[in-house]
Amino acid sequence: MFKKAIISALLVLATTSAAWAQSPKVEVGALFGYSLTDGVSGDPRKALDGNVYDRVDPKDSMSFGLSFGYFVTPKAQIGFLWRRQPTSMEVSGTTVKVLGDMNIDGYHGYGAYYFGDEESKVRPYVMGGIGATYYGGFSFKTTAGTTTVNGNTQFSSTWGAGVKIYPSPKVGFQAGMQWTPTYIKSDPGGYWCGWYGCYVVADAQYSNQIEFLSGITFRF
Repeated sequence: MFKKAIISALLVLATTSAAWAQSPKVEVGALFGYSLTDGVSGDPRKALDGNVYDRVDPKDSMSFGLSFGYFVTPKAQIGFLWRRQPTSMEVSGTTVKVLGDMNIDGYHGYGAYYFGDEESKVRPYVMGGIGATYYGGFSFKTTAGTTTVNGNTQFSSTWGAGVKIYPSPKVGFQAGMQWTPTYIKSDPGGYWCGWYGCYVVADAQYSNQIEFLSGITFRF
């Protein structure tokens, strides 16, 4: 009886392994979305136009990207995600002024966990990743001439959740939301005092992208 149970378990395991071996493991996706983006504040500065500015923000805009993922198990996926947000940089204070057009590019390696069976037509997921966000350079005109701001790359993480729907074994559709906080700078936030003296405490500022996305996925 015990021998039959072991043989049955091995047969089930072999069948499951064979099915997993034949299931698509690679996913390539094209993404489209809309990003809500904020910037950071700073010390007030009086410009040559007579206005005082103390904040810079990228404008909200459409975004797009590509993803590549590999299922290491039926529920766990690792991959790489690239996204671009064509936008404009604006400064604000006593007035709001658009400086110039720029691109924000995100490059992140990620890990994702999928709920449900690998053969399910609907699979919710959660994901998280680390990488970098690149803020492209731009030029703008002032009363003193043309000023160029160089591009800048900063460390960032990305977090998301959503659902993928597979009407066929090779093609799927995706909908979800993603949050990408990017570290920009730290400002003095006060003092902390302990047994060994007092220290300046830094107040970190992040630029946040909240993206509502959809896309199409091809499985191989």
